Amino acid sequence: MRQESGFRPHRVVVFALDGLLPFELGIPHRIFGRPRNAEGRPLYEVVTCSVRPPGPVRTDADFAVMVEHGPEALATADTVIVPASYELGPVFEQGVLTEELAAALAHIRPGTRLASICTGVYVLAAAGFLDGRPATTHWAEADHMQRLFPRVKVDPDVLFVDDGDVLTSAGVAAGIDLCLHILRRDHGTAVANHVARYTVVPPHRDGGQAQYIDRPVPDPQQSTTTSARAWALGRLHEPIQLRDMADQESMSVRTFTRRFREEVGVSPGQWLTQQRVERARHLLESTGLSVDQIAQDAGFGTAQSMRQHLQAALGVTPTAYRRTFRTESGAVRT
Repeated sequence: MRQESGFRPHRVVVFALDGLLPFELGIPHRIFGRPRNAEGRPLYEVVTCSVRPPGPVRTDADFAVMVEHGPEALATADTVIVPASYELGPVFEQGVLTEELAAALAHIRPGTRLASICTGVYVLAAAGFLDGRPATTHWAEADHMQRLFPRVKVDPDVLFVDDGDVLTSAGVAAGIDLCLHILRRDHGTAVANHVARYTVVPPHRDGGQAQYIDRPVPDPQQSTTTSARAWALGRLHEPIQLRDMADQESMSVRTFTRRFREEVGVSPGQWLTQQRVERARHLLESTGLSVDQIAQDAGFGTAQSMRQHLQAALGVTPTAYRRTFRTESGAVRT
């Protein structure tokens, strides 16, 4: 989603339901509320609406949220995001919409991008938006959701699922990952990384990364893999062997691999590939280096290898990615 001079901001409408989690309600506003274009104009407009006329919406805390828009705001959305709620009633219990909720969702225009955070996915599923499609939710509700909506392909092991015009995420912090992914998809890695840094969160956790299910907090006396990751990030342009990374922590390869997966959620090899893809994306967007030079700098070795990895990760070639996201100096202000 590229926007040039004279554009109108992409409108994100956050659908606030009774029983909502305030943390998740605030995620879209925090992520999409910051990016600006070269003229200082917002790339997104974020508004919140409820299923009823303007007024208070209950939260799961000891306070309500005053929402200034009714369901008609959904008709103005380019993207609708449904955060989690603990008061979904028949949506959660029987997989059916209430009349009030169905009437509200009827305002959504065909072609609107839809997204959910945590149990907000139940609303999309009950409305039929997920029939025959992949989706995810918080791991604790995945089995229940699959039983309730057998036509949905529920994946309980990932942070988020991008199925084009419908995106779903796991619980709580995975909503940040999803919104950053949408921002990255719309405007490239440089803009998303800036917002992530400003928000003080990791700039990229791959959607396929495992949810953190019953993983104990590491013993503070145990060694971690933090130093090895920092060491590798400074040497992405060089060949990096698993043994090299394990040596940074004075661990055996077996212990290091196990500890790394416990802390990061993916194998060291998968993590290295993710970091190299991110490095390549950044260079394609922000420099005039050739594809061959970027392949070397990102540690892929050859342009062919980089093309294969970007095609697998992003579905596009390096040239196509650069054509989509490369901007002239100062074209996007964050």
